[in-house]
Formats: sequence, C-alpha cells, structure tokens
Amino acid sequence: MRVRRLAPLALAALLALAGCSAGAAAPSSTPSADTDGLSGSVTVLAAASLTETFDALGAGFHKLHPGVTISLTYGGSGALAQQIVQGAPVDVFASAADAPMTTVTRAGLASNPTEFATNVLELVVPKGNPGRVTKLSDLSKPGLKVVLCDVTVPCGSAAQTLLQKTGVPVTPVSLEQDVKQVLSKVELDEADAGLVYVTDAKSADGKVTTVSVPEATTVINDYPIVVLKNAPNPAAAKAFVAYVLGPVGTKALKDAGFGAAP
Repeated sequence: MRVRRLAPLALAALLALAGCSAGAAAPSSTPSADTDGLSGSVTVLAAASLTETFDALGAGFHKLHPGVTISLTYGGSGALAQQIVQGAPVDVFASAADAPMTTVTRAGLASNPTEFATNVLELVVPKGNPGRVTKLSDLSKPGLKVVLCDVTVPCGSAAQTLLQKTGVPVTPVSLEQDVKQVLSKVELDEADAGLVYVTDAKSADGKVTTVSVPEATTVINDYPIVVLKNAPNPAAAKAFVAYVLGPVGTKALKDAGFGAAP
C-alpha cells in the first residue's frame, strides 16, 4: 500500500507540535501512588479513530503513574508507520489495521504486536440528512457529495473493499488523510455523506446522523498495538500497553464502540 512520505522537517515539526500530553477525563479508576518507579515521557503514535479513548486512557495511566507523561499524536495509520520507519523516536504504535503495523515490523522496528480491538464502518450524514441517504447504495446517486478516507489509510482501504464487495460505485468529492477529517467534513455540512468508523460516529455526540450499514460487518478492521524495539522509555511504554490491554482499557474501548479483539 502506498503512503505519503513526510519531509524530515515536517516530521520533526509534527512530532514537536502535534504531540500532546493526555488531559481528557479518564475512565473510572482509583488514583494510587506509583510504586513501580516509572517516570519520563511515553510517546504514542495512534490511529485517529483512537483519539477520544486514548486521551482518556492516557489521563488514567498518568493518575496511576504520576511520574509518567503520555504524549499522544494521532493521524492516519499509514503516515504514522512511515514516521516510525523514518526514525521518529516513538515508544508505542497503535494502528487501525494490520498493514501499517506490518510496515513497521518488516522494517525490524517492532515484533509480536497484540490485537486489542476491532472496528467497522458506518455512514454519517449531516443533521437533517439533506441528501436523503438511507442505505449504502444511495452513495451512487447523481450529484450526491460523498467524502471518504484516502485508500492509503485503513478507513479508506476498508471503504474501498466494502464498496467493491457490495457493487456500489462512488466518486467521492474528496479523499481525506484520516477518519476524523471525513467526520469533520460531514459535521460542517461540506458533504452529504461519509464513511467513518462506528466509534467516530459515536464520538460525534449527535452532531451528525448515522445510517446503519449491515454490509459493513463483512469488512472488519483489527487494531494492533506494540512497543517499539528502540523505545526511549521501554519500561513505561510496556506498562502503558498493559494498561490498554487490561480491564480499564478493555472497558474504555467497549464503551467507545470498539469490538473485542479477535
């Protein structure tokens, strides 16, 4: 799968500016003193569809380990994988599909990733549904403005597979670099419909209308996570991954609409 490469200066700027210390409300957990001696920063690159969940998990982990700051950067999984291959100092990578993770593991930068969630697509339309979209095949209606993820990112690859399997021809008005950009276009009424993950539709909190796509259950994205071999803070990185895979992480992912790991 071809992905867009980021220039070194752009990459450095992205890592410096786009990363943010997790500060969202955490899932229910009881703060406790950190007896493990963990400290420092853990840099996490995660698929855009994980934004709300990982913000919360990062905050929850920090409460349990006050000496550790979780720095989160989100985006299309393919572009994130390329950042890692190009040498970005990353501790943890969480992808929205296996292919971007394979890019990292084949480069020898990680091994044995763990599948921790699944996701499927759903149609979203602006409030009021001006395009009168009621089913997937409506995306072929003349004049309908449809926005999709670019095929180089997991949400776009899944959309392409779904549309091909169902025989629905679609000419999108734009192709976006991650699922949140698709959702934003629909929220802003710049498109009549878009295909996003069910978790992103849920995170929109009523700003869009959802249209069920029963056929989407045949195209499931698996989400793998891994600690990089050259992680600057391996001990804290492993602890964060264990937190994501543990009961608090599992509940947060379920509450957000993710499916269980295969």
